[in-house]
Amino acid sequence: MVKQEDILNLGPLKPLVGIWESEKGDDLSPGDDRNIKNNKYREKIEFVPTGRIDNHEQILYGLRYKTTAWRLGEPEPFHEELGYWLWDSKEKQVLRCFLVPRGISIIAGGTVEENAQSFHLLAEVGSDTYGICSNKFLDKEFKTVRYELKITIHGETSFSYDEDTQMKMPGKNELFHHTDKNTLKKIS
Repeated sequence: MVKQEDILNLGPLKPLVGIWESEKGDDLSPGDDRNIKNNKYREKIEFVPTGRIDNHEQILYGLRYKTTAWRLGEPEPFHEELGYWLWDSKEKQVLRCFLVPRGISIIAGGTVEENAQSFHLLAEVGSDTYGICSNKFLDKEFKTVRYELKITIHGETSFSYDEDTQMKMPGKNELFHHTDKNTLKKIS
């Protein structure tokens, strides 16, 4: 059972509690030919408070989340992920820890003020704290070297994100910027 205290202690994550949906987001990703593919998609995200998490001296409050995305007009999802958003009030850190079933896990983080309505998280391959781990195929063909996320909360009923997953791909001199942008509205 989630206590009101658990929600109040979520710092900048507090407005995200609930279920959110979007009508149309933009996903620029590598196509089968490794060139840019533009997917328009709809999305549903559920954020459920975990309550207080005691980690020795560290006290965290978190949200368990699930994201599902569908290309417009298609009944089956093309993307799912599971994870946690965590708030460490003492260190003023927001963390996003998540898994994508293609074989990648990311822990991104950043310094955020408790009442921030906008914040930026970052992960880099090789980092001991906010890092990226991929399976062998992805490491060879689509090596994620940097992940950036900007969240903007628009009052109590809407938030948006701008995500940039930067990848090294064989035969390409420049990093590929796999970007996702979306605005979601609270439905419950």
